[in-house]
Amino acid sequence: MLENLTQRLSRVVKTIRGEARLTEANTQEMLREVRLALLEADVSLPVVRDFLAKVKEKALGEEVAGSLSPGQALVGVVHRELTALMGGDLGPDASELSLATQPPAIILMAGLQGAGKTTTTGKLARWLSEGGHVQHGRKTGKKKVAVVSADVYRPAAIEQLKTVAQQVGVEWIPSDPSQKPEDIARGAVDFAKRHHLDVLIVDTAGRLGIDEAMMREIRALHDLLKPIETLFVVDAMQGQDAVNTAKAFGDALPLTGVVLTKIDGDARGGAALSVRHITGKPLKFVGVSEKLDGLEPFHPERMAQRVLGMGDIVSLVEQAQKNIDIAEAEKLAAKIKSGDKFDLNDFRDQLAQVKKMGDMTSLLNKLPAQFAQAAGQIQGGQAEKQLRRTEGILNSMTPLERAKPELLKATRKRRIAVGAGVPVQEVNRMLAQFEQMRGMMKQMKKGGMAKMMRAMGGIKGMGKMGPFGR
Repeated sequence: MLENLTQRLSRVVKTIRGEARLTEANTQEMLREVRLALLEADVSLPVVRDFLAKVKEKALGEEVAGSLSPGQALVGVVHRELTALMGGDLGPDASELSLATQPPAIILMAGLQGAGKTTTTGKLARWLSEGGHVQHGRKTGKKKVAVVSADVYRPAAIEQLKTVAQQVGVEWIPSDPSQKPEDIARGAVDFAKRHHLDVLIVDTAGRLGIDEAMMREIRALHDLLKPIETLFVVDAMQGQDAVNTAKAFGDALPLTGVVLTKIDGDARGGAALSVRHITGKPLKFVGVSEKLDGLEPFHPERMAQRVLGMGDIVSLVEQAQKNIDIAEAEKLAAKIKSGDKFDLNDFRDQLAQVKKMGDMTSLLNKLPAQFAQAAGQIQGGQAEKQLRRTEGILNSMTPLERAKPELLKATRKRRIAVGAGVPVQEVNRMLAQFEQMRGMMKQMKKGGMAKMMRAMGGIKGMGKMGPFGR
């Protein structure tokens, strides 16, 4: 979603870095480029004007440290103001979800139909039930979560939430289209109290557009439930419409935060920068994929780094720590150290670990711009497809064949290729990759990382891989 904005701002940043000193003239020129980049990204005009006024004021009064060039100082100003624009000025805890109340902590989900409220309700329930919640920088543990739908208008809305709740493994409180939303809410709170649940998430009805009937209903639900969090769910694909919708909901409800969905789409990214400014409320979560684990807490500073092409390495490391099985990694390390052969079963386990990391596009987006671009070129945009193909080849082998790759002669390779639905050449290519990896493992056993890096440098064709070659 932020790709076009990132590319444009990255070009601006490179130009700024080439300046020997900051003057009124070159600062004005750079700010003009930033302005065009933001407007192209569909950021609302009042937000752009306010942002540029602050950057200009801070930049012209900036004390340039001896270790920085004036261009670098201006990049720093743009980064700080971009962070503030996305909520960094509200303090480090503002983007955290507050559950500091007598259980059950009630979360009310609001937004237009089609914004992704029901799916986001399921994603949020999963995140809480798996221990993702953080308060003052510390994890608070797994929560007992229930969800309920008060959407009695949209066909199958209640059934959709039931299905999502089953998929993420949280409690679903039954409701019926014949009931009034207020009665559903009362019953759900009573259920949550009787079953000693930690969190109750209430999914509300949306409309295709803002109307007074919807606003009256959600205000009544808010007055009845007195939720600790009222989250406005907005679709990043809406562009400028998202700003108008955010203003209407902000006027009608005491919102506590915003959830921006579908940032993995091809929208231009302006909603992320505009909605927070219009509502005055922090962005708390972003939907990064359609999968039910595709919800991430929002960090203004990290997002500002991504927009400027600096990447988000902290989130990448957190994602790795969360999804990689440390015990399995240690088991493999011990096997290599003991001198045991690295076989295709181990190779398959490593692929499974990579898959656990999540969507490849999401991972690449967290890399600094130049590396993300290079990695994307190397993979040819086919990373996910290639991963599935390799997994299919490995799964078409018998356990014995994976343990003893030397058994794989022409006849077996043909059988495996048919089973995986690929040409025999693909099987040979995968085996060549495996042998390459096994060679690296041997180097690690004999002489550590230095020898492995030399081995990598000697692999034929590595020099063609851009920044990752010699």
